[in-house]
Amino acid sequence: MSRPFRLGLTGSIGMGKSTTAQFFAEEGVPVWDADAAVHRLYAPGGAGAQAIAALHPQAIRDGAVDRTALKDWIARDKTALPRIEAVIHPLVAADRAEFIDNAANNGADLVVLDIPLLFETGGDAEMDGVVVVSAPAEVQRERVLARPGMTEAQLDTILARQMPDAEKRARATWVIETTGLEAARRAVRELIEEIKGRKDA
Repeated sequence: MSRPFRLGLTGSIGMGKSTTAQFFAEEGVPVWDADAAVHRLYAPGGAGAQAIAALHPQAIRDGAVDRTALKDWIARDKTALPRIEAVIHPLVAADRAEFIDNAANNGADLVVLDIPLLFETGGDAEMDGVVVVSAPAEVQRERVLARPGMTEAQLDTILARQMPDAEKRARATWVIETTGLEAARRAVRELIEEIKGRKDA
């Protein structure tokens, strides 16, 4: 059984990453979503909820992680985030490994791993290639500020935590522009063909 090509998918907020991930899924490529994995782990009875309960029981409500309480704890206690990451990151990595194994067992020769902070966490080292989704800064701001409840200050805080788009583009194996949906969809199809061609070579 050969291991599938691991394609990391990343991009800053508002760049069109979720839409691009959907395009890969529509082409039949298995897609693993890091945010969705955390949601599963934080759900009632999830391994993440149990791990957080051991660290900070006040962050648990009805057996699940209460994200508001978790954020309050992180804001109050500077040791909270590293402790949370120490228990959650291995669980997320195990979830990802299980996904890749299942995809391989089902004959997939390519998987997409959708990870928002791929470069920031050093996860790119575990990928066979990285695709960065990108759009002009003004398009990005317009998209994000159209989200309910989003403010300029919140967006600036989020962007300050993320690697600048120019640096992500420089480190990418491939870049997909998301200003036009059909062009982005076409770029996804071409990328799939290129990767599968490499594996067949």
